[in-house]
Amino acid sequence: MREARGDVGGNKSVGIAYLFRALRSRNYALFFSGQMISMVGTWMTRLAISWLIYKLTGSALLLGVVGFAGQIPSFLLAPLAGVLVDRWDRHRVLVWTQVLAMLQSTALAVLDLTGTIKVSHVVGLAIFQGIINAFDMPARQAFVVEMVESRDDLANAIALNSTLVNASRLLGPSLGGVIIAAVGEGWCFAIDAVSYFAVIGSLLAMRGLKPRVRPLIEGKNVWHELREGIGYASGSLPIRNILILLSIVSLVGFPYTVLMPIFATEILKGGPNLLGMLMAASGVGALGGATYLAARKSVLGLGRVIPAMSFVFGAGLVIFSYSNVVWLSLLLMVVTGLGFMVQMASSNTLLQTIVEEDKRGRVMSFYTMAFMGTAPFGSLIAGWLADRIGAPDTLFLGGLGCIAAAVWFYLSLPRLRQFVRPIYIEKGILSEARTGVFTASEISIPPNS
Repeated sequence: MREARGDVGGNKSVGIAYLFRALRSRNYALFFSGQMISMVGTWMTRLAISWLIYKLTGSALLLGVVGFAGQIPSFLLAPLAGVLVDRWDRHRVLVWTQVLAMLQSTALAVLDLTGTIKVSHVVGLAIFQGIINAFDMPARQAFVVEMVESRDDLANAIALNSTLVNASRLLGPSLGGVIIAAVGEGWCFAIDAVSYFAVIGSLLAMRGLKPRVRPLIEGKNVWHELREGIGYASGSLPIRNILILLSIVSLVGFPYTVLMPIFATEILKGGPNLLGMLMAASGVGALGGATYLAARKSVLGLGRVIPAMSFVFGAGLVIFSYSNVVWLSLLLMVVTGLGFMVQMASSNTLLQTIVEEDKRGRVMSFYTMAFMGTAPFGSLIAGWLADRIGAPDTLFLGGLGCIAAAVWFYLSLPRLRQFVRPIYIEKGILSEARTGVFTASEISIPPNS
């Protein structure tokens, strides 16, 4: 698309500086660098927990139970957390969530390295981390606006966040697989705990942030504001449909991650190194998708990207479910990683673009609920189904669900454009179209609408 080829001034290609333009904001650059280290540890821990549970129990159901325990708090608490994130100082919220997450990883490391860890410990600590995430994710998403000095760089910052997550998703599982094979899971947890010092340090080093504590409005308590946020999100067709699609994909598709130990060992006849390779391959695709989004000049056209990538993700899962060849499975993991990441990050970008500022925390909490909150039910269902019909058939059904949801969203695009177009005009996003930089097809709005 033409918006990825350069600026209006005539540059023929997107340079490295343009891809990382949000890093011109000092506070965002600090956050990015701290997260770069911390997220590698996070992905090592995710891999290590899956491997530890499967090693201790050999049960696909318990893999689903642990996934459920770690994600259900986001479903239950995220809406309330969103109201509080709109009221509290988001910077302070993030400092505390990172400190608590560091303590959680430390507890996992101590229990495992002393040989006293049990499944009940892992489940309990997973619930604790889930509670932390219920506050951390909406605060993190809403805080991006405060770190980025220019609103023009907001979409790039969101894409860079996705790039960061998925670059670490590529490196973390690879390192984790090597460390598990060499010295065991406990050292993955220990490294993760130490890595939190980087992001905590970056948050404390930020300067120039305005204290943000929104005063209470008379007659509006927490529950009133929660109902207000729900009404706002449900009354906006674009926000509602984006959240519904993300919920469906997360429910039926994202739980593929908890089934990966089964595919690595029983289907593809490998071990922890192969598990790490599969997760890293997914990270390669996700990183490629994030780079594509970072290179985009505008949010225009993302409406079509969302269902297209949901379809790609679902198709990748369907074909992967039939594969028993390592190289093909790795290639398909690249495809699924690309599809899921681009769909998720594009949804995030559009929501952040069209949402009203005073409701940003609440809408991003619904995004967290759709992304993370539905996944625990999917993990539980996937684990239960895999015990009865097998992991391949479970993944096949999940892929079909993603494809069906993508088709539904695509068919709703004409109505969504009618709602989004006035918002884009109000925010000045469509003004570029008048300069001839974008064609009608790139804008995804019919010329006569």
